Amino acid sequence: MTDTKSGFSADERAAMKQRAEELKAMKGVKGAAKKAKAYEACLAAIDSLSGTDRAIAERLHIIVQEEAPHLDAKTWYGFPTYENDGKNIVFFQPASKFGTRYGSVAFEEHAGLDDGDMWPVAFAVTAMTAEVEQRIRELVRNSVA
Repeated sequence: MTDTKSGFSADERAAMKQRAEELKAMKGVKGAAKKAKAYEACLAAIDSLSGTDRAIAERLHIIVQEEAPHLDAKTWYGFPTYENDGKNIVFFQPASKFGTRYGSVAFEEHAGLDDGDMWPVAFAVTAMTAEVEQRIRELVRNSVA
């Protein structure tokens, strides 16, 4: 349900508040300490999930560590997110975040997935099967190639 005053749902407002808290938590933190704090926040975000959301987020975390270890983990609007030089590359939006029927693995504009005039950047994931994992691995590899 959307609040007619702001145009945002309660979940959307909560996500914006969460983002503001993320930024506040990182204020004044620099270098290795910032990366470590961001990494811990990402792990905490994954740990807070349950069921399918948690299984997908945990596996995505491992995939990124194996396929693109130079990406830094953090949270972004509460989503487990992986960045390169401060630019978001890939993140997981859990189904539970906005009460949707599926979570999604999504890639931001700095991911190198360009393919002609149109290409997909978000993928609905309902289970982390071997086939899904293989496709996500390919996408993560391609996103940083």
